Amino acid sequence: MGCSKILRDYTRYILILFNFFFVLTGTIIISVGISVKAYFNEFDDFLDKKYFYLSDLIIIIGIIIFIIAFVGCCGALKENACLTSTFSTLLIIIFVLEGIAGICGSLLKNRTEQFLEENLKHSMALYNNDTEITKTWDLVQTQFHCCGTFNYTDWQNSSLPISCCHIPSGTKSNFSCSTDSVSLYKNGCLEKFGYFVSRNISKVEIVGITLALIQLLGILLSCYLAKQIRSDYETV
Repeated sequence: MGCSKILRDYTRYILILFNFFFVLTGTIIISVGISVKAYFNEFDDFLDKKYFYLSDLIIIIGIIIFIIAFVGCCGALKENACLTSTFSTLLIIIFVLEGIAGICGSLLKNRTEQFLEENLKHSMALYNNDTEITKTWDLVQTQFHCCGTFNYTDWQNSSLPISCCHIPSGTKSNFSCSTDSVSLYKNGCLEKFGYFVSRNISKVEIVGITLALIQLLGILLSCYLAKQIRSDYETV
């Protein structure tokens, strides 16, 4: 009986400590969600809405974690079986949501090339006809040192966008970019931009699955503490 009491007391303090760690994981999740969304916002013309839904889901999970951590701390401090059980249930829900976010991230990452290929090909026809599309293409080609979807020949003429070439610093005269230009970016944007998107989706995937596994500890601790509290009440 004495050993059980000691174990219960330690579980209580470990659970409180876990909730501080839980708040930290919530901060990490929100930070990842916001940073990924910020990265993708610049290229929203080329990305499927699913990428933004995923980052929104991660941010929402992070916010909910702060609320759950408060419930968990109250349950552990007051040794309230109802609050502790509620904390366990909410943890399971978050565990499932993080698992879903991780799996969705994995699925999106595997389909990134397919999504991008369709969007890049479609948007090329709108270059110079749509201001936002033009700006986004110039941004992608300049930032990732690429040209066209697969390569520079995708533009199908010798008059390429200026962003397909490296513009030397200090250039003041009229600058043109053609297939004969020495500074032409010959690699396509599908590969380089696709790698950038996949890398950021991997962050969501890794964070979601890793933190979900870590939170299993919190589920086990809270379930055990709730069981011990109920057992004490029944004994009394």
